[in-house]
Amino acid sequence: MRAAVLREYGATPEVAEFDPPTAGPGQVVVDVAAAGLHHADRLKASGTFYLSRPPLPSVVGGDGVGRLPSGARVFFDAPVPPFGGLAEQTLVDADALIEVPDGVDDVLAAGLANTGIAAWLALSWRADLAQGETVLVLGATGALGSVAVQAAKPLGAGCVVAADLGAALRRSPPRGADAEVALDGDVDDIAAAIADATEGGPDVIIDALWGLPALAAMRAARHGARLVQLGQVAATEVVLPAALPRAKALDIRGFAYVHAPMPIRRRAYRDMLARAAVGDLLVDIERVALVDIAAAWKRQARGAGVKLVVEL
Repeated sequence: MRAAVLREYGATPEVAEFDPPTAGPGQVVVDVAAAGLHHADRLKASGTFYLSRPPLPSVVGGDGVGRLPSGARVFFDAPVPPFGGLAEQTLVDADALIEVPDGVDDVLAAGLANTGIAAWLALSWRADLAQGETVLVLGATGALGSVAVQAAKPLGAGCVVAADLGAALRRSPPRGADAEVALDGDVDDIAAAIADATEGGPDVIIDALWGLPALAAMRAARHGARLVQLGQVAATEVVLPAALPRAKALDIRGFAYVHAPMPIRRRAYRDMLARAAVGDLLVDIERVALVDIAAAWKRQARGAGVKLVVEL
């Protein structure tokens, strides 16, 4: 079968033939229709991902949408190594599947899946968002951030502020935001802008960036605010004065959506797709052919500005 194959950590995957999977006990083979490309895919392929290192050679891609031999359409997010989502077929544990309802096509279902579920559950499950609270989304023009901005009010937020680099905000104005903050300038300027836009500071911070933007957001936060940390697009480290989380009673919560129990993930995905089916949840998607994976891989490293979804 054709697949995007990783042969060396840190290298760009190449399109090549890979032995197709054979299902063992409790496993199923999925015919892949579409698979999103994520920052996490690149981290795993680098060999430095905090959870695991893929075997070599292996197929890249952590999730996707496809069909079972029965014809059922499913989302998968835990392929059995060395198989991955960016291949004509993949291997998955049968109990790790989520049914994809009618109403959205394969590409949209794949584009919303990983980052969409993460954004939805960061608000509804990990942040304990309360009715009427103010939400700040760092990285609001990215795939995860875009969903978080749109999902915050349906999940109970009273005010939603979108934050990203000024150029990104001009290029891709966030849908559903009450205000915007440009993350340009020093930490004092950004913290002041956040405090002004949120009228006294956010209660919940959805953070896909870390680094200076996260520090500024914490400085502007209300007493008792929760920061849900999901990514490190801006930086992998930040110098955090010990007095800051103490003074504001800040609650920093690390999160990956796989932490949520499967029934909660299934419900979140179903709710998201229902909103997408009627046009209440939009995501900018660019369809990519598998043969163009090398170029898409490099674009993902730079920040594509849209959600890249590979069609198989």
